Amino acid sequence: MKLGLGLYRHMLTRENFRFARQAGCTHIVAHLVDYFHQGPGNEDKENQPTGGRQGWGLAGDPDRLWTVGELRAIKADLNAEGLELAAIENFDPAHWHDVLLDGPKKALHLENIKTIIRRVGEAGIPVIGYNFSIAGVAARVKGPFARGHAESVGMDGGDDTPLPNGMVWNMVYDPKAPPGVVPSATPEQLWSRLQEFLDAVLPVAEEAGVTLAAHPDDPPTPTLRGQPRLVYQPRLYQKLLDLHPSPRNALEFCLGSIAEMTEGDVYTATEEYSRQGKLAYIHFRNVRGKVPTYQEAFVDDGDVDLIRVLRILKKNRYDGVLIPDHTPQMSCAAPWHAGMAHALGYLRAALQVIEEGR
Repeated sequence: MKLGLGLYRHMLTRENFRFARQAGCTHIVAHLVDYFHQGPGNEDKENQPTGGRQGWGLAGDPDRLWTVGELRAIKADLNAEGLELAAIENFDPAHWHDVLLDGPKKALHLENIKTIIRRVGEAGIPVIGYNFSIAGVAARVKGPFARGHAESVGMDGGDDTPLPNGMVWNMVYDPKAPPGVVPSATPEQLWSRLQEFLDAVLPVAEEAGVTLAAHPDDPPTPTLRGQPRLVYQPRLYQKLLDLHPSPRNALEFCLGSIAEMTEGDVYTATEEYSRQGKLAYIHFRNVRGKVPTYQEAFVDDGDVDLIRVLRILKKNRYDGVLIPDHTPQMSCAAPWHAGMAHALGYLRAALQVIEEGR
């Protein structure tokens, strides 16, 4: 198994690459979407975005797709510091919002995704993580929830406030949208949209040598902001895989999100999907509680026995990347770096013990 670190676009710097190597990482998962662009409530740009009902911020340029040149440049910068680019995480809502919404630009946006997949493959990047979600990541609260009053995030009840027009996946793709709200889809409609998406883009992914990795819903509630969710229980991951069987149809396996689910358990899910060889990469984090009330904890201090998870992964010969994803902030001059150093140190030590068979 390989140790990695996830970095937001503005954090793709030489300093952070060296921090990752110093902490023992060999791989980076890069977010190219700028979640912090003119977003209210996201002043701390190293912590994960929380935002509010107005969303995280503005989506990107709908007419500018990521180029092969910029992807290769990011990869070259990482390689120069002894790191590999394991994956790009998330498509920009500006490039594919009508795939999620079944809107008038759906055909164009499916072509956008095909182009991005081809370019990622041409740049030699093996994985794209994605969230097929209308509401996205929402209803988060922030507070001193973790051990020693460390600042963390969680959920304290749901939020079914309708999404305003011009917003999808908790980001504003059209700031000039007319007043009103996004019509609620039915679960059947959302699954149908996912089916159309997978049928359209997986053949391209197969040709490009790129694996598409689906993230479960975060938070994993049946509805959020008046919209249905897809993978809010562990068994629904199988439904997604069965929609279009393909070696390039895989999972961005988030241990925290799965632990927050109200059915099943994280160990059974890890066993089932790692045995199938369907884990593209893993978000390695810990929580206390389940939706609609949970709080993120330090990796060694939540409800999940992460050592047990690692033993299951080793048994099933998982050899992919694990990243902390996010973690509580520690009380010091560099809260994000300290929190990540703690998580990475724990994970590196655990991996050494387990890989050696102790």
